[in-house]
Amino acid sequence: MTAITVKKKGKRRDVVFPIVNTIILILIMFTTLYPVINTVAYSLNEGMDALRGGIGLWPRVFSTEAYESLLRDPAIYKAFGISVSKAVLTTLLNLFFTSMLAYALSRKEYVLRGFITVVLVLTMYINAGLIPNYLLVGKVLGLRNSYWVYIIPTMFSCFNMIVIRTYIGGLPDALVESGKIDGAGDIRCFFQIILPLCLPVLATVALFVAVGAWNSWFDTYLYNGSKKDLYSLQYLLKMKLATTQNQSNAAATSADALAQTSKVAPVTVRAAITVVSAVPILVVYPFLQKYFVTGMALGSVKG
Repeated sequence: MTAITVKKKGKRRDVVFPIVNTIILILIMFTTLYPVINTVAYSLNEGMDALRGGIGLWPRVFSTEAYESLLRDPAIYKAFGISVSKAVLTTLLNLFFTSMLAYALSRKEYVLRGFITVVLVLTMYINAGLIPNYLLVGKVLGLRNSYWVYIIPTMFSCFNMIVIRTYIGGLPDALVESGKIDGAGDIRCFFQIILPLCLPVLATVALFVAVGAWNSWFDTYLYNGSKKDLYSLQYLLKMKLATTQNQSNAAATSADALAQTSKVAPVTVRAAITVVSAVPILVVYPFLQKYFVTGMALGSVKG
């Protein structure tokens, strides 16, 4: 009787746990998705009606005026191209230079790796501040009012280097040793042996760098604020939000402004800007997700 009772309890647990686990995951999923869907609903709602609040998962008065007010400006397409090229170039160059240095500092035979690592890590804790950084980048390097101010200062990241170096340090030394026995040099070992095995960590770092470059707007404000041809998408959208807010503040004294506010309000423009800014990252992420899930444990050679 005892064995039968224990067996029934075990079967009951096997049924209850998946049900409870599924319910919890559904609640977490809904909690995560609700702000996203709510933002989309606000962006597709009429301005004056959106000011009342209370919009849930569906727009109360459907309107695409918020998106039309953004997309009818030709400058937004130029800014979109600047942001895309900035994110792509920054990601590729950052991965290239950071991973190469990470590989060099991971080699135990390199006698200066400890000293160079300490010097690089100190830059993460010691920062001269905004003004010296502006003088260095804008005045000394002469990158002010230049597209390359988006690229050159971001080609290396000490934190990303440490992450990649730690990952490379976990790979078996026999991989590089076997390559050198076959006559391969360090460059060939890096590109043909180490780099293919680092795809998971490189994909993770690439996502960090790409998101940071895509969302960045302060560099435009600081260095290229007077060059409209070099506006990034985020900076241009920020300027549009400020313009919409000013129009909304003037609605109390202007009938034309009030009519405009009835179609577009800061809350709907803000939601539309959030959606427009987030879509490219949402499109890229599924292509990198597989590297987060698989390939983290490599059983190539046991040393």
